[in-house]
Amino acid sequence: MMLLGLTGGIGMGKSTVAGMFAAHGLPVFNADAEVHALQARDGAAIPALDAAFPGTVHEGVLDRAALRARVLADDAEMKRLEAIMHPLVRDRQAGLIAAARQAGRRAVLLDVPLLFESRVQGGMDKVIVVSCPRAMQVARVLARGVKLADIEAIIARQMPDAQKRALADFIVDTSGTLENTQAQVARIFAELKLEELKL
Repeated sequence: MMLLGLTGGIGMGKSTVAGMFAAHGLPVFNADAEVHALQARDGAAIPALDAAFPGTVHEGVLDRAALRARVLADDAEMKRLEAIMHPLVRDRQAGLIAAARQAGRRAVLLDVPLLFESRVQGGMDKVIVVSCPRAMQVARVLARGVKLADIEAIIARQMPDAQKRALADFIVDTSGTLENTQAQVARIFAELKLEELKL
């Protein structure tokens, strides 16, 4: 089964692009969505987060802003968070891949923001990087209500966009219209002959 890795920095438009691949019939694993599910009220990660980061969980609800402020300022705390979340996300990802294989699917798209940073790109058949200019990236994340200082801290922890683009098999530039982005996705779909994989 073909494994396609989709990645890019925060605010680049990964979720939008993943949705376009899904609209073409490709099964999609969204790592960010899984993280949110695991960290939702009484989610599977909540007990471990409560134990590792006292004061960030109240009655089964994670204070994401408090956790973000804590880990962005401290490498050791970030590693502690990753040690909790990454295995849980990998288990969910493995489950989707296994289900896709059992269903006879020939390809899946793995939307993993930290694909390169986690050094898992080697397990992918092809890597697609979603990209846009930094000013647009920052503006998009500001629109989500994230503070500029936090945005800059998050970007600083991610591999530079230029480096990701250099490592990509395909690049989707989301700085244009949605129609332009859809056209790029369609070209990748056609070039990889995904419509012939009996999705």
